[in-house]
Amino acid sequence: MGRHAGGMKQVQRETPAPEGFGNDVIGVPVGSPIQLDLMLEAVVEGVLVTGVAEVRLAGECARCLKPLVSSETVDVQELFLFPDKDSEDDEASRVEGDFVDLEPVLRDAVVLDLPFIPLCSADCAGLCPRCGADLNADPEHGHAGEVDPRWAALTDWANDNG
Repeated sequence: MGRHAGGMKQVQRETPAPEGFGNDVIGVPVGSPIQLDLMLEAVVEGVLVTGVAEVRLAGECARCLKPLVSSETVDVQELFLFPDKDSEDDEASRVEGDFVDLEPVLRDAVVLDLPFIPLCSADCAGLCPRCGADLNADPEHGHAGEVDPRWAALTDWANDNG
């Protein structure tokens, strides 16, 4: 591709996921395949990388704690500056020799695209706060006749005055 503006190269590659592509609840399992479909374009300042990455996510539902597995496609766009180009941004990505390091760019794209609260379904009922029963499996679940201990004194008062 060289350093001449206008040169382009299509890259389609599968690479294993490194550590750190996620958070405590959901993320990309280490070693799982990341499918890259990228276009590298030489521009005056450096190399513009655009495309998509398809990753497999694994984690657990934030409400019912059931395992989650899904695929996510994230957009990737980053300008890698040639070493001789000045930038006011100290954290600007740089071309190193004939290579660009996509790991930090992919990590940022994937982590920013993760759901804030991963759910198995939008209407997940979660777990019973009293006994931990799965409310999705038993929507009629309840603890009839039990009084919340915080309100027990009011129940006694109502019985005395009622």
